[in-house]
Amino acid sequence: MKTPVPPRRPLSEQAAVHDQVYARLRDALIAGRIAPGRALSLRSLAAELGVSPMPVRDAVRRLAAERALVVNPANKRLSVPRLEPDRLEQVALARGWIEPELAARAARRADPALIAALITADAALDKAMSEGDMDGYMQANRTFHFTLYRAAGAEVLLNMAETLWLQVGPFMRLVFERLGTMALPADRHQEAIHALQAADSEAARRAIAADIAEGMEAMRQSENGA
Repeated sequence: MKTPVPPRRPLSEQAAVHDQVYARLRDALIAGRIAPGRALSLRSLAAELGVSPMPVRDAVRRLAAERALVVNPANKRLSVPRLEPDRLEQVALARGWIEPELAARAARRADPALIAALITADAALDKAMSEGDMDGYMQANRTFHFTLYRAAGAEVLLNMAETLWLQVGPFMRLVFERLGTMALPADRHQEAIHALQAADSEAARRAIAADIAEGMEAMRQSENGA
C-alpha cells in the first residue's frame, strides 16, 4: 500500500524549516508511512512537503546517520534499509534493555495526568484495533509508549528509544498489516497502567518488557513465514 508522508500543511516561519522537515519525515518513518522497498527522491519528498530540496537533503542526511534511510549512490534514490535477521535481533535486544528502564523510571514519577493520558491512548488503540484502522493503531501505540517514556525524565534513553523506533517502524507497520489488527498480539498496556497506578516500577518494567518481546516475536514469525 502506497502511503505518502503526512498531508501537506504550511510550515511555520517561527521554526527552522529543515527541523520541521526532519520531524515530519521522522514521524512518517516511525508510523510506518514510508514503506520498506519504496524508492523516494529528494525532489518528490520536497514536492510532498511543499519545500525546496535543500531542507529535505539536510533531513535525509540526519536520518541516514540514524540508520533510518539509505541513499543509493548510483541514482541518489532513498529507501528504508532492509531489516536483516541479525539487525532485527539487535533492535529487539536494545528495545528490551532501554524501553523497560524508561517505563520503570516513569512509574516512579507517575501522576494522575500521566495515567489519564495513558488510559486515553490505550482506549484509542483498542478502538483502532476493533475497526481495523492500521493508521490509528500505529499512532495510538506510539502515543502510549512515548507518553510513558517522556515521563521518565531520561533524555538520553528517550533519544535512544526514538532512534530504535525509527529503524523498526516501517517494518512494524508492514508486518502488522499482514497480520491484520485483530490478529495482533495482545498488548500489555493495561498491565503497565496498573503498575503506574500502584507506583510499582518493577511491574511497569515487566509489562513493557513483555509488550516489546511479544511484538518483536510477531515480527520475527511473520518475516520467517514470508
